[in-house]
Amino acid sequence: MEDVLRDALDFARAGFDEVNAVQGLVVAVVAALAMSNWGRLFFVAVSAVVAHVALDVLSPVFAEVGPLRLPEVLEPYFWRYLGLLFVGYLIAVGILFAVKRVVIKG
Repeated sequence: MEDVLRDALDFARAGFDEVNAVQGLVVAVVAALAMSNWGRLFFVAVSAVVAHVALDVLSPVFAEVGPLRLPEVLEPYFWRYLGLLFVGYLIAVGILFAVKRVVIKG
């Protein structure tokens, strides 16, 4: 049981590390500002993951440094990356939404 808990915490830490960069924090702030209540956290986190992956795919095109490359959706590491992003956005958006609620009510 202790190993499972440690693995879950390591996964959550790695997910937060993925989101804790400029691109991830901007997406998380926009997602937290758009979120209306705690019941929407799951859907907002999924939307943030989609936005993050879209930015990953489109950023070389916008910067004119590379062609459009679609994500490798058949590779297991891609789905692990999506899981890490989802957990990271659950944490980041949850924290930012809590701060938003305190500031707005205060």
